[in-house]
Amino acid sequence: MALEIKDARPEHEHAWRKLWDCHVHFFRTTLDPEVTAIAWRRILDPASPVNMRVAEQDRTPVGFAIHIPHPSSWVKSNDCYLEDLYVDEHFRGSGIGRALVDDLVAVCKKNGWDRLYWHADKDNARARRLYDSYLKEDGHVRYRMLISK
Repeated sequence: MALEIKDARPEHEHAWRKLWDCHVHFFRTTLDPEVTAIAWRRILDPASPVNMRVAEQDRTPVGFAIHIPHPSSWVKSNDCYLEDLYVDEHFRGSGIGRALVDDLVAVCKKNGWDRLYWHADKDNARARRLYDSYLKEDGHVRYRMLISK
């Protein structure tokens, strides 16, 4: 089977929404459908910093990596935040997650971005095995404050 990783295109929307729903469900949460619609619009908007790489197995989207480059006060160039990485459960363990991370490393190098970083749930052992194969977690604890309007 041929694996190809490419930038998101409008024709990926239907498959991405299915994968996205599974991703959101994995975290035992729900999202307002308008949030998902906004996310998709941001992914496709060239003026938005939100980008997505899509992994296609035999031309079928089976995974994605949503990432956001941004300025940093710690490095000369941009950091790149890997916000979401997801692979269809039927394809896990086949190297697609690693291929998506490797692809994003290549995107960072191509664009001159200095660092790539991400977060992982402490109990997500499968994802952490992949991430730990690149480097060990750096000991930082994330705090996330939700600000309501």
